[in-house]
Amino acid sequence: MKQYLTLSVSTETGSVEHFLRAKAGLTRRQISRAKFSENGILKNGIRCRSTEEISPGDIITVCLEEENTGSSHLIPPPSDMIMPAVLYEDSDLIAVNKPAGIPVHPSGKHYNDTLSNQLFSYFSQNGQQFCCRSIGRLDKETSGIVLFAKNRPAASLLQKQRNEGKLLKQYLAAVSGYLPVDTEKSWHTISFPVMPDPCNPLKMQVLKTAAYDFHATGKVSPKSAVTHYRTFYSTPDWSLVLLRLETGRTHQIRVHMAASGHPLLGDPLYGDNRNMPVPHNFQRTALHAWKMEFFHPFTQKRVFLSAALPDDFTDIAKKAGLPQDVQNGETDAAEWQRAAKL
Repeated sequence: MKQYLTLSVSTETGSVEHFLRAKAGLTRRQISRAKFSENGILKNGIRCRSTEEISPGDIITVCLEEENTGSSHLIPPPSDMIMPAVLYEDSDLIAVNKPAGIPVHPSGKHYNDTLSNQLFSYFSQNGQQFCCRSIGRLDKETSGIVLFAKNRPAASLLQKQRNEGKLLKQYLAAVSGYLPVDTEKSWHTISFPVMPDPCNPLKMQVLKTAAYDFHATGKVSPKSAVTHYRTFYSTPDWSLVLLRLETGRTHQIRVHMAASGHPLLGDPLYGDNRNMPVPHNFQRTALHAWKMEFFHPFTQKRVFLSAALPDDFTDIAKKAGLPQDVQNGETDAAEWQRAAKL
């Protein structure tokens, strides 16, 4: 099934291409791809060239996704897998609250029990195609918000927001050890570059010393990574922190907090589980992608999302005094901003 975007010309003038670039944020390549599609670009319901002039009152329709572009390699998930809660959905986007223990994409032994397989089944049951385009991803053991674009232009525009720091995510994590509780305006910054651990292909490591010539030695160069965190509840053994990222490196939060001396509770890679306190029922890395803010790629409306806390976070959230509505992910824009200050 093709996907279209329809826009109304108000006061704009110029060519159809100029209008689509300015109003919808489409690139020349995306417009070129559309114009070679059957009925790819329409003006007032009639196929047109991208060079045609527009006038106020015109209706411009552009094809964003061709037929048969879905992720046909995906297969349905096991029948006992429950589709995660959908936090937001429209014709261009879908965001879900991923449970811990489920990978985002198929790999290795996980070929049908992933979030992508679940979404493929979800859309297939509704007679829709789905091409898996996640905007960022979460580790298997991390719970929380995962955002997907339903068409290529939306994915491109959201990725651009992510690169420019306009797509914002906040995480909730329980870490080992005591950290002083901060005021709502106090944020700490960890800015160690990260790179693959040469001793363990599954891990990343931070670079705390001056870099040397990695290209000359044949090693992978480190990538810059910046994490901000704020503590809002502490015990002598563990603390609850809010985190936001400037970069999105593999295992960034996990490796940065471990480098600070406060690894995430339950983390099998970066924490010493022999001596790490694991309160209540934490049996996985204590990290939840809690909140997300971005601009809709085509309407430019600001979207605020909040993912209800999973069961293993509930006890410590209550202990920390998080309001029940915040725990449940019930939030509007004002509530999102208030919750971000907790």
